[in-house]
Amino acid sequence: MIAVTGRPGHPAGGRQRTAAPRAHPALAGRLGVPPVPATFVRRARLADRLTRGVREHPLVLVDGPAGAGKTLLVCDWVRSSPPPRPPAWLTVEAEDNTPAVFWHDFGQALRAAGALPRAVGTARRAAPAGRPPRHLAAGLGLRQDPVVVVLDEFERITDPEVATGLDHLLRHCGGMLRLVLVSRNEPLLPLHRYRAADEITEIRAADLAFSAEETSALLTRHGLSLSGADVRVLTGRTEGWAAGLRLWALAAARSPDCGQYLKEFEAGHSTIADFLLAEVLDTQPAETRDLLLRTSILDRIHPALADALTGGAGAERILDELARANAFVTPLNGPWYRQHPLFAEILRVHLRARHPGLPPELHLTAARWLRQAGLPQDALRHAVAADRWDLAAGWFAAGPAVDQFLSSTGPGRSAALFDDMPAGLEGPSAELIRAARALAAGDCAAGTAHLDRATAGLVAAEDDAPARLTAAVLRLVAARLTGSAPGAEEAARTADRLRRAVPADPAREHQALPVRLFTDLAAVRLWSGEPGAARSALLAAVAEAPGTEHPERYEPLALLALVELLGGAVGPAERRARQALAEAGTWEAEDSGRAAIAHLVLAWIALERGDPATARSHARRVPAADAGEAQDGTAEKEGRPEGGGVLERDAPAVGPGPGGDPLGIVLDAVVRARLALRHGDPRRALAALAAAEHPGAAGEPSPWARGLIAPVAVEALVAAGDGRAAVDVLGAGGARGPGLALATARARLAAGDRGAAARALPRTPAGPPATVTRVLLLKAEVAAADGDDRTAGQLLARALATARPDRLRGPLLEAGPWLAAFLRRRPDLTAEHGWLPEPLRRPADPAPGAAEDAPPVEALSRREREVLERVAQLMSTQEVAADLQLSVNTVKTHLKSINRKLCTSRRTEAVRRARKLHLL
Repeated sequence: MIAVTGRPGHPAGGRQRTAAPRAHPALAGRLGVPPVPATFVRRARLADRLTRGVREHPLVLVDGPAGAGKTLLVCDWVRSSPPPRPPAWLTVEAEDNTPAVFWHDFGQALRAAGALPRAVGTARRAAPAGRPPRHLAAGLGLRQDPVVVVLDEFERITDPEVATGLDHLLRHCGGMLRLVLVSRNEPLLPLHRYRAADEITEIRAADLAFSAEETSALLTRHGLSLSGADVRVLTGRTEGWAAGLRLWALAAARSPDCGQYLKEFEAGHSTIADFLLAEVLDTQPAETRDLLLRTSILDRIHPALADALTGGAGAERILDELARANAFVTPLNGPWYRQHPLFAEILRVHLRARHPGLPPELHLTAARWLRQAGLPQDALRHAVAADRWDLAAGWFAAGPAVDQFLSSTGPGRSAALFDDMPAGLEGPSAELIRAARALAAGDCAAGTAHLDRATAGLVAAEDDAPARLTAAVLRLVAARLTGSAPGAEEAARTADRLRRAVPADPAREHQALPVRLFTDLAAVRLWSGEPGAARSALLAAVAEAPGTEHPERYEPLALLALVELLGGAVGPAERRARQALAEAGTWEAEDSGRAAIAHLVLAWIALERGDPATARSHARRVPAADAGEAQDGTAEKEGRPEGGGVLERDAPAVGPGPGGDPLGIVLDAVVRARLALRHGDPRRALAALAAAEHPGAAGEPSPWARGLIAPVAVEALVAAGDGRAAVDVLGAGGARGPGLALATARARLAAGDRGAAARALPRTPAGPPATVTRVLLLKAEVAAADGDDRTAGQLLARALATARPDRLRGPLLEAGPWLAAFLRRRPDLTAEHGWLPEPLRRPADPAPGAAEDAPPVEALSRREREVLERVAQLMSTQEVAADLQLSVNTVKTHLKSINRKLCTSRRTEAVRRARKLHLL
């Protein structure tokens, strides 16, 4: 029997098993199951895998690095969930690495567990090479049920003959052996055959890693308490390494504040460092120790890079051996490896202590190797770590990495490195980096100043095409922010010329550059009132980024959606916008400034369709830069003019908005103002427009922006009862375009001048369907006010036909109470337009008479009365169905029957008639 020491409170506490009296005392100690400490956290997910493994497979391998918790896991499993007969246990020692000693000790473990029948004797002569003693196979073959044998610390077995013998025993024991190997590395058994035959259960290092929940349980056992966020930090830093967590907990228990201890914890000076240095580093040959120390500066290790750092030629062999031995080196994709981050952190401290001047040299060597290998971002990090800012700035400014400052998701990893760039660093490259940072922050003045200094420095370096290309790209970005069309066109031409001149080596390939150039150029063209030219540039941008995997594609798609929406193509605009958001979601940028345009386009479309709830939902997804502007359209009301200052003559009044892009700022202001108007709050609409007085850095007047803002501003002023201010907003100049003509007519009509309103409207409306619908509605309103109902009816029929294809309910809902009143008198106009909202489809109340007072053609059933009673309470069809526990289709059938019996066509008519007939 095996001696098992129980502990109080443990499931197996108090139960004793004694070793066989014939075993040598030294061996008896290795046949007992080691004790489990009181702080041990039982992990059911792994214990269950062990139980299933020995039930289903002949071989179970528990394989992980030092301190991974392998032995304790199996010990707890043996103690808490013993099989019908207790397993045999053998802790392997170095002397077991010969066949004769190993098989003697293996047999003793089986006898101690009572796993061999008494009739089975001991081996009388040595077993043939590669085979276990025959008496073991024979004895196991006599069993009625399998025996489990645990071999702990099996990494000490390096003799192929022992491994071959174990494999032979597993295959010739009649299925009566279940072998559990606990090892730091893979055993020499032919694991590939066991895997192919599905005869092995493996619990590897990744499985042994503690989860955040298990880490929290371990800390509780140690009497410690950390917040959930700190537990995740600790688990991530140790990567769930069991020994690291236990050693940290023991050290933290001596601190009055374990949360603060975690923030100040230095792995290089701790008991964790002592453990790893003793258990891993010091056990390696000198050549391996040197490689581990020198490669600890790397996030990932390539054998050729390791050779460059060590000056040797055997890194590939050493790294492979370390990975196989679970020595805190893990293989990655391809030829790459990585060290456990906590191990690497400790080694870096050790490296600085032993060789103070060596780390900068290693970083510089790594930087140059990585740059040559076509990995510029990794190269930059090591150049900065080597304190070679001049080298890092030159590489960064000459490559595509400078575009990271302008990314929709914020500065990239390499861009963030330059947060600490010395203020005194001079030269064109440093100035280009400062220019990119300033432009990304929306500081056009500072960005342009840095660009001017960089350009002056590049004059003397005419062959430095990559840096000059970066300067041209940044000039185009500045032109987009200021709305300067001439500057944008010149910068785009220069950038395109230099792009073709830059050598296409992997370190400088500007894959996203053409998309960025066309997109920025299109934005400036649209701002300048050239939608056709903008559309051409956007189509070119999308063509440069085929496939949904391109990270720059969603912004030109969103701008295309905007161009198509303003051109009247509502359906294509909606599809483009949704596609843009889907692709932005792939890059986790659906809520970024550059995806804002797509949300705003969809909000605009929802408003045109009379769906303000959906419009608000999209508007809330747009980042708001002004804390005074809530995302539901609320605004600060103090100190804001109600009428004046909304729109100046030469420049639109726009304010801070998404991403500092003037296009987005204006569109955001207009959508929020229209939402406020739809909510019946013209003052809030005016505040939204007044908050947009300066669109980022834009200094150029925009006919595009004026055409968007003027109609909304006039509508808001008219709704606020200030028709005179609405006229003043437009100024004395003649309006251009259907939108401004419509705004002029509305202002004149609100001022009481119907003649001027009629003259302001085009004889034959043209433009987007929404604008044409609004023009026709306004002309019909003027005709109706003049008493010309016939003309008004004709114009309304045309307006309804224009709005019908895209279901543009918004212009009709915004038209005012006169439209509903007119349509009530002319229900024939809406007979073919079931898509209209209910208030516009309601006919005039019929004159009282026999038809109104006539009884129903058939009495209502009890269920129909119940349905009608709930409809009278303004319940929806779904609510009626839920209340009566009926299906929605059944409720609809009852409603049809009610309408038939009461000679009505709508539920509101049915309720009114039922009340008149005293049926409710």
